[in-house]
Amino acid sequence: MAEPAIRAMSLDEFLRWDDGTDRRYELIGGFPVAIAPPAEAHSMLTLQLGSRIDTALSRRRPCRALVEAGVIRADRADTFFVADIAATCAPHEAGRQAIKDPFLIVEILSPSTERHDRRRKLPAYREVASVEEIVLIAADGIYAELHRRMGDQWITEILRGGAAVLALHSVPAEIRLGELYEGIALPEAEAE
Repeated sequence: MAEPAIRAMSLDEFLRWDDGTDRRYELIGGFPVAIAPPAEAHSMLTLQLGSRIDTALSRRRPCRALVEAGVIRADRADTFFVADIAATCAPHEAGRQAIKDPFLIVEILSPSTERHDRRRKLPAYREVASVEEIVLIAADGIYAELHRRMGDQWITEILRGGAAVLALHSVPAEIRLGELYEGIALPEAEAE
């Protein structure tokens, strides 16, 4: 992750801010932090999983999946995350920059983002009252973690290998990991 800006910003300032470049940013504790462009495997996983989730939601419109969805917590005016994929049933509103009432959030893990996604984003996403499921998917191996809200607790399911099935209750959808990773070059040990 890049160095944060010198001066702190409020969420409102951040959402109106333009640095004059095509860079994407998250707001972390009041400071804009640049997001590195995604690797090809990351983009492929985002597209393949996002399209499957959106297709599964097609009979429940206005429910839909969004990529690069802005996520905020109602109790934090200094943080704005960009989720790789998020799903909501809230109708679209012109000009809105953050997804409203997300029930599913997906982050694609890469070596450069995994620590940030696990330590900052995952706990913050768990605090969003509408979120039912959070999925972490590895970009460099056939691996997924499904975090599911069960009352006041979160249950984590670990999925490994091409035969494993990601079963989402919130959508609902069942996706075999081997199909999700189809066409993605992985290290020899991970491709099996």
